[in-house]
Amino acid sequence: MQYPIAIEWGDENTATGIIFPDIPGAITAGDTIEQAYELAVEAAHIQLEELSNNGQQIPKPRSIAEHRDNPEFAGWGWGLVEIDLTPYLGKAEKVNVTLPGRLVKQIDDYVSVHGIKSRSAFLARAAQHELERHAR
Repeated sequence: MQYPIAIEWGDENTATGIIFPDIPGAITAGDTIEQAYELAVEAAHIQLEELSNNGQQIPKPRSIAEHRDNPEFAGWGWGLVEIDLTPYLGKAEKVNVTLPGRLVKQIDDYVSVHGIKSRSAFLARAAQHELERHAR
């Protein structure tokens, strides 16, 4: 899932700050944009784990356009960060699925080429994407 980040650019005297507007508490800063980005991804996962552990809903990302109009972020830069939500969706359950052989081969080839963890991870991501698309 791609989450927007707001970037408050630093300079030689101040750190670069990053906020995930859609993930409460996911705020950090670093001396460089690279450091801030790395810390921001870590902060997002910490906050998402906390929400999940407390049984709270994982927030859905809104568009950058929706956030850009917020005066709190006037003059900030924007980016997107891919966050794997799988660890926060609950305990894994094994299911038996029947698929056509050619489709399984296409999935396996895609997984291999794109460095996805497994066929199951791909199917979970595809299902989540489809469910979210229809929920809008």
